[in-house]
Amino acid sequence: MGIKQLYQVIRDNCPDAIKEGDIKTQFGRKVAIDASMSLYSFLVAVRSNGEQLMSDTGETTSHLMGMFYRTLRIVDNGIKPVYVFDGAPPKLKSGELAKRFQRKSEAQESHEEAKETGTAEDVEKFSRRTVRVTREHNEEARRLLKLMGIPFIIAPTEAEAQCAVLARAGKVYAAASEDMDTLTFDTPILLRHLTFSEARAKDEPLQEIHLDRVLEGLDMDREQFIDLCILLGCDYVDPVRGIGPKVALGLIKEFKNLEAIVENNEKTKKYTFPEDWPYKDARLLFLEPDVRKADHPDCDFKWESPDVPGLVQFLVEEKGFSEDRVRAGAARLQKNVKSSQQSRLEGFFKPKEKTEEEKANLKRKNEEKLEERKKQKKAEAKAKKDAKSKPKMNT
Repeated sequence: MGIKQLYQVIRDNCPDAIKEGDIKTQFGRKVAIDASMSLYSFLVAVRSNGEQLMSDTGETTSHLMGMFYRTLRIVDNGIKPVYVFDGAPPKLKSGELAKRFQRKSEAQESHEEAKETGTAEDVEKFSRRTVRVTREHNEEARRLLKLMGIPFIIAPTEAEAQCAVLARAGKVYAAASEDMDTLTFDTPILLRHLTFSEARAKDEPLQEIHLDRVLEGLDMDREQFIDLCILLGCDYVDPVRGIGPKVALGLIKEFKNLEAIVENNEKTKKYTFPEDWPYKDARLLFLEPDVRKADHPDCDFKWESPDVPGLVQFLVEEKGFSEDRVRAGAARLQKNVKSSQQSRLEGFFKPKEKTEEEKANLKRKNEEKLEERKKQKKAEAKAKKDAKSKPKMNT
């Protein structure tokens, strides 16, 4: 699930933190990709006539089709991916997982009912809601990546947290995920939409979100940002009814931390916090997640030549893929392994810490942009109001 409406908060309050561009702008960079989130998106998006792709034997292949061709697109654009898989979920996440399972069970029932009585749109809608990444999906994806020569890591718990460790250590340029809690886990840079198809990327371009600019734009330190994310709603605690993005931001700005917010609410009774709300445990999971250090042997990875016979055996003979396309894809991988020596100059330099003056200038520019946006919204609202108040001319 990630953090509810965090992107909206960032977009509205610190637009300078977000850069949009083409995948080509990431040429020469190493990127840690949240594999579990990617597999889920492939199972949802890679379909034919609204249904997941299947082999001749009735096995789902959407996850493999997505992993193979989207990874090829990434590699073709000069990016070196390392995929990170989820391990066991933290105990605090069990409540959220139970809710997801319940929602999927209900969606499965609705899907079956829609098949009998509903429209094609109803069938597709409920079909997508039943999607769940299984152990078999993960194992097959890892087998495929190994045959492609693409490295992967299995995290102790949350993949996003492990991606963030690799990014902070400089082993990769950024963490790539659709889950905004990757920022809460302290990745310096988050890439979104990296694994989207080329067609979808035209409408939803690659997003590069910089955490330091988010914190500067919100005027918060990291712990306050974590408290904001918990208040917005995360995987570890139930949300608080009546607290949306504007209210959450205002409360953190006024009271600085969740302890003070909860204490004040005990007096005012304005909001109904869940009983025994474990926000301190949630904060600790973001501050001290169960991850492997960047210098751990499991975090050593390298890109290798593809195993062409192995890919043909797995994808063509076992899963029914087109042999010509698989061999063509393997040739693209081989070509990119040979030409991957070129890297960006930024890889040779450590990022320089901003001076106080630079931080102040960035904050001022951010405030000017926000003020300009407010004026624009007011002007648009006034124009709409004026248009409504004008008498209609009879013709």
